[in-house]
Amino acid sequence: MKVVGQNFWYLISGDKNLYKDIIEPLGLQAKEHNEAFIEEKGRLVNLFTNEFIQEFCINGAIDWTGLVEFNSGNFDLKGYYSS
Repeated sequence: MKVVGQNFWYLISGDKNLYKDIIEPLGLQAKEHNEAFIEEKGRLVNLFTNEFIQEFCINGAIDWTGLVEFNSGNFDLKGYYSS
């Protein structure tokens, strides 16, 4: 037996309108969490942007050499060749 939607909620509660009664509070909670998420995301974007500017920009321009060195530089061949 497959019971979904309004029929499911009626089956477990005996209330034909339960599906509508639970949606509104869930929607309000989702809105509150979404607003908090958006605020925190904005804060972190600002934090990471500031960190990037401090580390990898010179006078507002990206220091591509420094960024590439940070991201890809690893010139250490001591473990690869024996003396």
